[in-house]
Amino acid sequence: MKVSEILQVKGNILYTVTPETLLADAVSTMSEKDIGSLVVMEYGDLVGMLTFREVIAVLAANGGSVGNGTVRRYMDDSPITVTPDTEVNEVRRMMLEKHARYLPVMDARTLLGVISFYDVARAVLEAQSFENRMLKAYIRDWPAEQAADD
Repeated sequence: MKVSEILQVKGNILYTVTPETLLADAVSTMSEKDIGSLVVMEYGDLVGMLTFREVIAVLAANGGSVGNGTVRRYMDDSPITVTPDTEVNEVRRMMLEKHARYLPVMDARTLLGVISFYDVARAVLEAQSFENRMLKAYIRDWPAEQAADD
């Protein structure tokens, strides 16, 4: 299974902010949309990711306040990316190795979407469930053994 298949199921809704967006506004968007990440775009290019991990770090450092800073100050400015052709097993390895919960999907310099750890887990579970059903159907329909003629 490839990333492109996950994006087809997930759809193409994508939320972005600029580096100059106030962090408080970005957090409001994340809350309103019930999302854990925002892609940070500047002049049409991916320049970072803002996830709940960065937001929690700001809250911890500021006694529970996000303050008046902009996204640029707190974003991950070198997010790991994948392509539509990246295999899901490679995505799983990358996410686990780098503790990344959200990965932008890029086709050259074009942002196609973001996949989350949840999206990957759901896709793997659905694929395994499908394989399980096919195997059970195959076993159920297994031809009866013919008794050997003497």
